[in-house]
Amino acid sequence: MERSVNTPTSSKLNLANNLSILRIILVPFFVSALVYYTPQNDWLRVAALCIFLVACITDAADGYVARKFNQKTVFGEYIDPIADKLLLLGGFLAMTFIDSLPETMRIPAWVTIAVITRDVVILVGSVIVFFATNTLKPDPLKVGKMTTFFQMMTLVLYLMQTSLWLKYTFCGVTLVLTLVSGIQYIRMGARLIQPDPSR
Repeated sequence: MERSVNTPTSSKLNLANNLSILRIILVPFFVSALVYYTPQNDWLRVAALCIFLVACITDAADGYVARKFNQKTVFGEYIDPIADKLLLLGGFLAMTFIDSLPETMRIPAWVTIAVITRDVVILVGSVIVFFATNTLKPDPLKVGKMTTFFQMMTLVLYLMQTSLWLKYTFCGVTLVLTLVSGIQYIRMGARLIQPDPSR
């Protein structure tokens, strides 16, 4: 029987998954560049920006490769969002709470708190769904993908030290999408654990 092109395979080591793993490997280098940044070593800001952009490219590339070359795997369904969370949380935490960073690179705490709270809620909700249903299939929402994009762009703008109004505009949009997507995931989780009335 032929496997459907849309059915995740069991193979773990393919290009799409390796791109996700590369994104995870880049996280400590990205955060380290921010930790050791000083105004005298501005090249570290440029390095952090370049590393982050490469990581963002791998995020877009792994999904394209998985669809184009039928490299969707169960492993990939889990490792891809994990890589995104590590990259984004590392960036938001570093660029909010590292005191040595200049104000032009410091993301407001209210944005970072919203990002962290949403991800913690999703994590806790995923655990509850798993124990309630004995299964957990990642099912990304469109608003979730939009949220990831705007979170990434917010980090890029702060690393580029663009104008204050542009950075705060993206912070506002990121905050709204983070809250909306969090609510949507909560609602989706609630539907998953509700008993089937037809049984």
